[in-house]
Amino acid sequence: MTSQVSSPAEQADGTDGADGTVVGEQRKPGATKDVRRLDRVIIRFAGDSGDGMQLTGDRFTSETASFGNDLSTLPNFPAEIRAPAGTLPGVSSFQLHFADHDILTPGDAPNVLVAMNPAALKANIGDVPRGAEIIVNTDEFTKRAMQKVGYAASPLEDGSLDGYQLHPVPLTTLTVEALKEFDLTRKEAERSKNMFALGLLSWMYHRPTEGTEKFLKSKFAKKPDIAAANLTAFRAGWNFGETTEDFAVSYEVAPAAKAFPVGTYRNISGNLALAYGLISASRQADLPLFLGSYPITPASDILHELSRHKNFGVRTFQAEDEIAGIGAALGAAFGGSLAVTTTSGPGVALKSETIGLAVSMELPLLIVDIQRGGPSTGLPTKTEQADLLQAMFGRNGEAPVPIVAPRTPADCFDAALEAARIALTYRTPVMLLSDGYLANGSEPWRIPELDELPDLAVQFAQGPNHTLDDGSEVFWPYKRDPQTLARPWAVPGTPGLEHRIGGIEKEDGTGNISYSPANHDFMVRVRQAKIDGIDVPDLEVDDPHGADTLVLGWGSTYGPITAAVRRLRTAGEAVAQAHLRHLNPFPRNLGAVLKRYDKVVVPEMNLGQLATLVRAKYLVDARSYNQVNGMPFKAEQLAATLKEAIDG
Repeated sequence: MTSQVSSPAEQADGTDGADGTVVGEQRKPGATKDVRRLDRVIIRFAGDSGDGMQLTGDRFTSETASFGNDLSTLPNFPAEIRAPAGTLPGVSSFQLHFADHDILTPGDAPNVLVAMNPAALKANIGDVPRGAEIIVNTDEFTKRAMQKVGYAASPLEDGSLDGYQLHPVPLTTLTVEALKEFDLTRKEAERSKNMFALGLLSWMYHRPTEGTEKFLKSKFAKKPDIAAANLTAFRAGWNFGETTEDFAVSYEVAPAAKAFPVGTYRNISGNLALAYGLISASRQADLPLFLGSYPITPASDILHELSRHKNFGVRTFQAEDEIAGIGAALGAAFGGSLAVTTTSGPGVALKSETIGLAVSMELPLLIVDIQRGGPSTGLPTKTEQADLLQAMFGRNGEAPVPIVAPRTPADCFDAALEAARIALTYRTPVMLLSDGYLANGSEPWRIPELDELPDLAVQFAQGPNHTLDDGSEVFWPYKRDPQTLARPWAVPGTPGLEHRIGGIEKEDGTGNISYSPANHDFMVRVRQAKIDGIDVPDLEVDDPHGADTLVLGWGSTYGPITAAVRRLRTAGEAVAQAHLRHLNPFPRNLGAVLKRYDKVVVPEMNLGQLATLVRAKYLVDARSYNQVNGMPFKAEQLAATLKEAIDG
């Protein structure tokens, strides 16, 4: 048996090539087929949005996580609930990159494409490198289906796929045949073809099966016949891989034992990590968690998840619209809860007046924006980073709000805790900017120990805090903490702490309504000073070789940027990298960091919003590199751009 060793280039890059490097070949005792060892694989499942590709990919991912591989996923699906069948706009796909070492992205290009119909093949073939494996469901390649997507002749027969390892498999026929003993119509039996494909790929890559079998039994517990049919189809796919002559080789990708610190891990998506982070923040603050929300893609999963956790003191309110959702959340903040509202860009626009009200009332409130392609409805199931300037300035008047952005799906947990820390400490609404790529993507997450979580304990106002000239003691709702400039948080019903709230300008200290020009000028400036004074960590710079070029990113571009930087360093290039979590206020050392480099490149999934802020604040000629196609950057594409910047 050949031991598994990655090449030095693969170890240094650690991520995102289209190839899975073969590092050994063996024949297991009693086996009739070769088993090849790879250090990484990128698989893409693609079909109609009704073919169950997201479920298939999710199950393959769960088994891969339980096996111990590092992984990263990219679900990609239409906005329509049931997109037109057999059409290019109706294609749904799920890409999974898994490896025996640390990886950062879902991969640039798939090693394996599973295409359930002609539309899935045509929509994805442009991403598939020559030599990759393509598994197609031949039953769907009818003349009508091929004409619908513009195939004049069958791509399975015209030689256009000769450069690939093509596996034509009649998935539908095989599934129906496997389920012939069940009392199902042909249409009902055909729905299990995704489980047949999952079984085949599970055999092909030696994935565990116990978790999927348990999942199917649980999911269809009230429909035992359907559960049994799906289990049968899944096992039939596995057995087909084992017995067919078309698949002479299977593959193994060893667990990523050295990629993770010691601990207990689970696979987690960004939205799930955010939900868990919010619950943890409420427990660490010893406050009830209140979510006032209106369903909107891609943020709705947070509402769904939090609604399951009433046992942790979580209260969820699905409001009639976005404005009612944040209004209820702000009321809960006034009442002493850790208050949250979740939305996407269009919802932030509707919530803007109430965010301004929260700024004026100086109450802790978390506004979670899962960014998506815009403007207006735009591309609701695709990703983008175009809400940064909206988060910074999208309110009337001077209404500054801190902004926090997670970098990976698992990091959404920590970002939620950090946003809560700022909101509770400084009595301010906080924007948390995630996006569709992080929300729906997943990766392994080490479950933290309780003693690793921050102490977010809050002290409510209990009595008078100011002495008047005549010696009487009163409560001033806008008397500030000298360190944080936060005002006291007085829970309604506390005797003697009655005070005026609302959106009309307050008088400093007393909180009474004030139309004084001097007072308004003072309150505007002190609210800004409070945000400017928020304690955030200095920006860390990764620069092992003393580079002249700095790559500055924020949010979900972390994975592609880091993968591209690794590639360049492996090729002998010197390049520095820094990634921002805090976008308002910026880290105090950001200006000094920027001035150390001759060239600054800012990759963003927008038209240059962070670059605009950096140029304006620090007078640095930051070079913007932008993409707004609804998809995350590819590492190879970024590496080529950064190489041009280094050489330019």
